[in-house]
Amino acid sequence: MVKHENFKTCDQSGFCKRNRQYADSAAAQGSAWISPYRIDSHTLRVKEGLVTATILKNIEGHSSVELPLTITFLRSGSVRIRVDEKKRQIGDIELRHGSQARKERYGGAGDWALVGDLVPAEITVASSDDEGLTIQYGREVDCKAHIKYLPFSIDFLRNETTHIKINGQGLMNVEHWRPQIEKQGNEPIESEEAQPLTIIEHAVDESTWWEEAFGGNTDSKPRGPESVGLDIAFPNYEHVFGIPEHAGPLSLKETRGGSGNYDQPYRLYNADVFEYEMDSPMTLYGSIPFMQAHRKDSSVGVFWLNAAETWVDIVKTKVSSNPLSLGIGAKTDTHTHWFSESGVMDLFVFLGPTPKEVMQSYAELTGLSQLPQQFAIAYHQCRWNYVTDEDVKDVDRKFDRFNIPYDVIWLDIEYTDGKKYFTWDSHTFPDPIGMGKQLDSHDRKLVAIIDPHIKNEGGYSVVDALKSKNLAVNNKDNSLYEGWCWPGSSHWIDCFNPAAIKWWQDLFRYSAFTGTASNTFIWNDMNEPSVFNGPETTMPKDNLHHGNWEHRDVHNLNGLTFVNATYNALLHRDPKSPRRPFVLTRAFFAGSQRMGATWTGDNQASWDHLVASIPMILANNIAGFPFVGADVGGFFGNPSKELLTRWYQAGAFYPFFRGHAHIDTRRREPYLAGEPYTQIITQALRLRYQLLPAWYTAFHEAATDGSPIVRPHYYVHPWDEKGFAVDDQFYIGNTGLLAKPVTTEGAESVDFYIPDEEKYYDYFDYTVVHGKGKTHKFHAPLDKIPLLMQGGHIIPRKDRPRRSSGLMRFDPFTLVVVPDNTGKAEGTIYVDDGESFDYQDGAYIHRQFFFDLTSQSLVSQDLGKTGKRSKEYQKTMATVRIEKIVVVGAPADWQSRTEVLATEEGAKQGRTVPLSWHAGEPGKAAWAVMRDPGLAIGARWKIDFS
Repeated sequence: MVKHENFKTCDQSGFCKRNRQYADSAAAQGSAWISPYRIDSHTLRVKEGLVTATILKNIEGHSSVELPLTITFLRSGSVRIRVDEKKRQIGDIELRHGSQARKERYGGAGDWALVGDLVPAEITVASSDDEGLTIQYGREVDCKAHIKYLPFSIDFLRNETTHIKINGQGLMNVEHWRPQIEKQGNEPIESEEAQPLTIIEHAVDESTWWEEAFGGNTDSKPRGPESVGLDIAFPNYEHVFGIPEHAGPLSLKETRGGSGNYDQPYRLYNADVFEYEMDSPMTLYGSIPFMQAHRKDSSVGVFWLNAAETWVDIVKTKVSSNPLSLGIGAKTDTHTHWFSESGVMDLFVFLGPTPKEVMQSYAELTGLSQLPQQFAIAYHQCRWNYVTDEDVKDVDRKFDRFNIPYDVIWLDIEYTDGKKYFTWDSHTFPDPIGMGKQLDSHDRKLVAIIDPHIKNEGGYSVVDALKSKNLAVNNKDNSLYEGWCWPGSSHWIDCFNPAAIKWWQDLFRYSAFTGTASNTFIWNDMNEPSVFNGPETTMPKDNLHHGNWEHRDVHNLNGLTFVNATYNALLHRDPKSPRRPFVLTRAFFAGSQRMGATWTGDNQASWDHLVASIPMILANNIAGFPFVGADVGGFFGNPSKELLTRWYQAGAFYPFFRGHAHIDTRRREPYLAGEPYTQIITQALRLRYQLLPAWYTAFHEAATDGSPIVRPHYYVHPWDEKGFAVDDQFYIGNTGLLAKPVTTEGAESVDFYIPDEEKYYDYFDYTVVHGKGKTHKFHAPLDKIPLLMQGGHIIPRKDRPRRSSGLMRFDPFTLVVVPDNTGKAEGTIYVDDGESFDYQDGAYIHRQFFFDLTSQSLVSQDLGKTGKRSKEYQKTMATVRIEKIVVVGAPADWQSRTEVLATEEGAKQGRTVPLSWHAGEPGKAAWAVMRDPGLAIGARWKIDFS
């Protein structure tokens, strides 16, 4: 169980407690409360897509605090709101304890998280008076921002309806700089002149302004209190999603108590929380401060760009236009309250109006998900630890002996010489090159762990260089920081330092990291960072990074900077023929999706952790980091054979699919489960490999427009209110495949929720499931995977079982056509070499398929663009054919047909292809099969069924 005493609650986090008290005091005053923040209208300027002004924080009897404001209306349609503090900005403050930390508020999170177009757009001042002004903007929809001067607030409207309100409750709070004056006995006092406060600030706890103790560590806080807080409301929106990582439902809960609600805010503070608890807002390993709100046919979103410790409160209120209606017809407003410990206030607003458009806008800012090598989306076999190179080779051979496919085997920390990274234990791994060659013979890969803590041991060249080059994180005194992790005494590389990134890059050269080869890839763990003897199992907040920024300012970015360094190291490992890196990271922030994959951390071998994995993975997908999975089988503990089997069936639908286990658990490779379990697990693995073309196409879509790889109901059916909170079933990409893993012990059925009028078909036997807005019981004994195909789609797959995905590269394809109620279906396929960057020069196949029962045709059309490598790649794929086409729900009048006509562009004449029609059993659809139509996957062609 999680050790709660190691992690703060809101009451134990000084700035969280203060901001909550601030909100409580404001609420207690009701309508009498007026926010002390106002825009000085004399400073306001509107020019070239920018609104600039000074916000004045009013302090009764004292000078106002100046807060520079910039509102940027971006060409993407998004809006950026940024608030700084002038005194800190110009360095007009004094640091305590002789600290060398920076005086400014940290505003550099965007340097790491943002890659998109930040160019201002054309805007129009729709109206302006003494109370405020209204800006009209937007590319295709009518969007407005109504900026109110006193008190400062912004309402965002789309089509004359307010969708987002900023500071509508007046909870904006910028803790301005003030000096500390000591009493006798070293107790701080407030100077009436130097310690100005608003009336409401007198109501908050000041005991943690100047230092804060927790877990045996005292945070020196050289800049004093500096948190920023803001309320953001979503009028008429009941559901909000996102802000991973938490082990709770997809539709976020309220956090101010009440039946079924949380009493703690959602916390974003990357931490090593093993054996984490279920249904909790407690912080976990990663943080993405991006939230979406959704109601029928409308989505909006906000992105709080701050890398410091952050908390988010959520309260929902019923609003009725008729006080006598007793709640009937009432609408729900969702009020959120965001607060971070330090940094500038930096917020992005997205007005949608669809979930896809919100996701695309966010992806334009923070970057698209990496298009990985194909092996990375196949199955990974891992445990802590495979103990020798012979052990690895033995596992590899046994997968083959049992005809179980896999692509990657992993090494945890025990492969190293005394937990010194970039080394091998010469006794247990004397021949890593030979081990890699055996894996490579079946196109398999090796992943080795490399963590950010570097063992502090004399004569270890890596730590010696880290010290001599001053590339490590420093303590508050700006001396080398020493902490404790797996190797014992350790130092931490500071990947905010460009010189450290360059040095790290050199360590991965084959000549430096001997024993590695081109089929070796990397796992970055413990990069929150995890520090065993640190506060909350991490680094002290007053540690100093490159540029003398405090760790408190950049904590949630730390994992991103580390994986960024590793990604670039792998990218430069083969400079003449670079291949796409694969890096797994545990800690993440907005932007981490550009560099690899992540997983849900150290889960447990229990049914509730299997249940929780699905909404956790969906939350990451709709927060822009879709390449995510959970440890299949659970990391801690020993799963029953039923749980292990059901978890493999669920894991087959995780974007990142890896089995992993703790060093103290029993071995649980699939071939050890025994029958019938081994065979059932093998079937789940083969299903994943069969559908790799569909998965790879979904990954490509994510890498081109920011779409989730696995999609919740509200994303696919934004009009279906009954499905907004559904988070135990999901769609795979744009395939129409609807999965609902069995997550209950002993269950032999699941209840599928069907939102629309389309027919759905069992993937395996074509049983028809139909009925809008209803749940349908689906028979699912242990050997049955609940998977449906929605009418209207064409699904690409490969049906020949192989040992690894690399061996499938030139195998033929099967197309499964599932017509909708109008007799139409469509689908896409994306194919490239699965490893290089040649696709950026046109070396790929991207086809769209259309089926129409009315015109009795199936056609293939090109979606690709020609590049300098297009012809060369087309030649390599010229012999890759479609070997089978299956039409589910084939009409009865096809029963008498025995052949169809297939015509490929450039052929002199068409080719007749045998057709066989099969009647469906009761409750099941008929289907038709065409074998070997002789069509190239990359060609333009047509099949005529008439």
